[in-house]
This record gives sequence, C-alpha cells and structure tokens, in this order.
Amino acid sequence: MSQGSIRNVAIIAHVDHGKTTLVDQMLRQCGQFRAGQFKGERILDSNDQERERGITILAKNIAIHYHDTKINIIDTPGHADFGGEVERVLKMADGCLLLVDAFEGPMPQTKFVLRKAFEYRLRPIVVINKIDRQDSRPREVLDEVLDLFIELGADDAGLDFPVLYSSATLGYATRDPRERTDNVQVLFDAILAHVPAPSDDPAAPLQMLITTLDHSDYVGRIGIGRVFAGVLRAAQPVAVLHRDGTQTTERIGELHIFDGLSRVRVESVEAGDICAVVGLESVDIGNTIADPENPKPLPIIAVDEPTLHMIFRINDSPFSGRAGKYITSRHLRDRLEKELEKNVALRVEPGPTPDEFLVSGRGLLHLSVLIETMRREGYELSAGKPRVIFRELDGHKTEPIEYCVVEVPQQHVGPVMELMGARRGVCAKMETTSEGGSHMEFTIPARGLIGLRNRLLTATNGTIVMYHNFYEYEFLRGSIPGRTSGVLVASDTGRVTAYALESLSDRGVMFARPTDEVYEGQIVGEHCRDNDIPVNVCREKKLTNIRAASADKTVVLKTPREITLEIALEFIDEDELVEVTPDAIRLRKRRLKESDRKKAARASPRGLG
Repeated sequence: MSQGSIRNVAIIAHVDHGKTTLVDQMLRQCGQFRAGQFKGERILDSNDQERERGITILAKNIAIHYHDTKINIIDTPGHADFGGEVERVLKMADGCLLLVDAFEGPMPQTKFVLRKAFEYRLRPIVVINKIDRQDSRPREVLDEVLDLFIELGADDAGLDFPVLYSSATLGYATRDPRERTDNVQVLFDAILAHVPAPSDDPAAPLQMLITTLDHSDYVGRIGIGRVFAGVLRAAQPVAVLHRDGTQTTERIGELHIFDGLSRVRVESVEAGDICAVVGLESVDIGNTIADPENPKPLPIIAVDEPTLHMIFRINDSPFSGRAGKYITSRHLRDRLEKELEKNVALRVEPGPTPDEFLVSGRGLLHLSVLIETMRREGYELSAGKPRVIFRELDGHKTEPIEYCVVEVPQQHVGPVMELMGARRGVCAKMETTSEGGSHMEFTIPARGLIGLRNRLLTATNGTIVMYHNFYEYEFLRGSIPGRTSGVLVASDTGRVTAYALESLSDRGVMFARPTDEVYEGQIVGEHCRDNDIPVNVCREKKLTNIRAASADKTVVLKTPREITLEIALEFIDEDELVEVTPDAIRLRKRRLKESDRKKAARASPRGLG
C-alpha cells in the first residue's frame, strides 16, 4: 500500500469525553464491516477494568478502510497516570483528533495530552463531542479550546485548526452544531483532508521504532510500532538496537498489519505503516529495528518520571494463602518484572527486606490498576501507604505539584476552600459556571491529594467533580496534616457478630459486616477520635434459658463503609497496610499484636508502628 493511501491518527481526550464511543461509530459506519458484526458498546475497551471504570488504560491500534485509504487509529488513555502510553503511541501518528466535551470543555488531561501532541508537532482536528446534551455550550467550549492552544504556545498554523461537532452516542458528526446529520462521514473526510500522509522514505535503510508490546502464549513477545524508513520483510535478518546502546542480530518471524480489530499476516510492510513483529526474542519498548548493514537508531522515547511510590510486600496475615495462587516473594518479583516489560512508566526497586519491593508510578490510579490486575490474576500481596517522590534542585528539596480542577455547587465553596488550603493548595482560578455552580482551579502538592477526595465528597455531600494531573516540581510547600481520626483494631480472631457491632456503633464507622471473618490486628472501623483502640467485634451474646438466640435478628445496624482499593490506599497511615487477595480487600496494622504495637510506639519518637 502506497504512503499516500495511509493516514496515522491518534485520538486524544480527557477521561469520559466519549473517545472510545466515537471510535465505535467510526467502525460501524466506515462500510468495511457487515451490520451487526460489532455488538455492545465501547468495543475497544476489552480490558475488564476499562469497562468497569469507564476509562481507557491501554493504548490500542485498529485500522479502517475508507475510500481506498487505510486509516490507522490509535486509541490513547485519557488519564495522566497512563501518560506513558500516550507519549509512546503519539510517536506513531501524523495527526490527531482532540475530543472535548461540549459541556465540560478542556480539562486537565486535555491539556496534558495536547501538550504532548504539540511536542510531536501533530496538527489536531478538534471534535467537540456530546452536543446532544441539554446543557451543552459548544461555542463557549470552542473559545476555551482556542485559549488552551494559545496557552500551550501553538503557532499561527496551529491556531487555524478544523472544528467538528459530534454526538458519539447518537452516531453523527457535523460542521455546524445547529445542523444534525445521520453519520460521521465529515469526520472521515476531515481526517483525509487535514492529517498528512506519511512522508517516510521506503528506499532508505530500514528503521522501525517499537512503541508497544503484546504477548502470546504461542509465539512469545510481539513488538508493535511504525516503520519510519525502508521496507520490513518477513524472515529478514535485522539488527535490534537497544536503549542501552547494545545491538543484537535476529531474524523476523512473521509480520502482521492491522485490519479492523484484528491483524492480518503479510510478507512486507513499507515505511509509514504500523505493524506487529513476531519472532524477536529481545525486542523491547524503545528499541529500533534496523538494517544490519547500516544500523541507525531512532531517538529514544522520553517518558516522564514517576511521582509516587509505595511498598509491595508478601501477604503475611493469618488469612494468607486462602484465596490466592501466587503468594511468595518470588511470584511477586516475577510478576513485577513482567510488568516492567510493557509498562515504561513503572519502576521497581528492592525494598528494605527481601519480601518487599519499592514500586514507583505516575500516580495512585496507575499503581492501583496494577494491584487490581494482579489481584484478579490470583496474586496475594500487601501494599503500604503511597508516598510522593521528592527531588533535589539547586540544593533544595522539591515536590510534585498537581493541577486540580474542581466543580462544586455554590453552597459548598467554603468547605472546599478550607480543605484545599489546609493541604497547601493555591487557588489559581475561580469562576461561576452557566449552571450556577463554581469552577475552581488549584495547584496543590501531590501528597496533599492523598486522602483528599473522600474528605471533599463528605464535605460536599457527594456533589463535587474533581480532576487533577501532574503540573510541575516546586519547592516544598510545608507540612500537610495527615489523617485526623484513629482506627478500630480487632483484638480477636473469629467471625463478626451483630451483637458486638451494635455495642460499638457509637465508637465510629464500621468497615466489617456481621459474619465476616477477621483476625487480630485487622482494622474493622474508623474511630470517632484521633487514637486507635482495640475492639472485640467477635463477642457473642451469652445465652441463658431466658434470652433467645434469635434476639440478634432484631438488631438494626448502620450500613458499613464500602472499602474499595483506591479508598483503602488513601486511608491507611504509616503503620498500616492494605491486604489484597482475589476475594477481599482488608486493612491491617503492620504489627498485628497490640503488645508489639505498644512496644514499637515506645521505641519510636513519633509513635509510629
């Protein structure tokens, strides 16, 4: 296929702005597939967590044929925690679609992915989506997008961007928001008109950059990337140039190009196209596949460094091994090393003990998705409190600062400002929205955001909308208050009884339900005061010939708090762990016995376990 008949386009957007739904409509309306071939919604969200969370986590490649042109579409993650994926895959694109919600407008992640697109000199086609919403404001959003382009330093040519309006849910796109069509043909036409065809030289020595890895149980590693020069052929000997400067000579096994949602085996791939390479043993992300006689490496992919780290360790609780298949430190180390092969934004270092690993990532969501993936694969582990990564700059300590956008009803502005101020947040912008609410933008230390979301939800009765992403490193802003409440710690091992929970209801909010199994040292609730206390949640009612055993049925208990993985990671303190198993998420103390905790508190000047 000639270069003139290829378009490589990335779709970038903020979380939940309709990116994956729009790709669904492009697949259905390109004319390449029969009616009814694709069932359901968000076809590209193949990962279970992507469907549950409603976000794109892994970048994906598909290809659509439209009017004798092959359009390679790269679906990118919308959350900044997965920016490592965005930075890699934008390298394969010649243009991009920038999706913006017609009500929300540009959000923090919109700015993040657009900045990356400008760094790679991509010309965006702006698509203002969800214009079918009753509260949509497409004209105002277009002005906000223009302001964002100017803020990010776009040149005159970049400011003259094409604009389309769409409703991915209803399956149409138009050039005028007042006119409704019944298809997305104008979107295809805009891609052909405004995304340049590849200008790579097929006669030059071979150069291909590996940007994504896949794995098959049958053929092993599969390297995915774009051919930037020359022609790649099956069974061809090639030089694999590694990021550390070393070089190995290997032979290509099979070549696959993308066609729809699947891959098609081919004999050769010319410069400008995206393909998958099978048969290379040492292939890795960032490697260059080159001509053995004239090996020239392509620029190494630069990825932002991690900003957060936490301890992963084996699960050594009394319930260890009950549900998981992989419970040893060897299993944990092998799984983390496997993750490093495809997750370029992740770092893994040895921990203080042989059973612990220091895992660094781009944010709490980045690490929690990894933990949840391991949990579903049958791993058991314990995770410590997330901590930000400090850096030295000119002899001074600096910390990561996040840009946080908050939208909240007017009556809750006071509590939000108070909580943000206590966490060293600085208000950069504040305005009233068309709906009568308040739109506020803050710069706030990343360590101040840990545990903040739950407090804001409580203070605003669940009405707050909050997004944030990495902004810059800045000098340390000062101390930030930690958790103000203590915890209720189980003093016995056994099953929780309704009788015991009823007598403890005035002590705080419970995490455990009747009949749950708990062990000594497990955290079963949040104390209403600032100290930790041991409680017996397994205490049973003493039975006599007067009181009936069925009396428990009349006990009315408060609904316990649901503990998700993200809530648990934000809640724990320095002397606590999150125990993760395939069938449960528990909070526990590092030292399970109360006598050990008291002994450690006496030995520590800060009183930490």
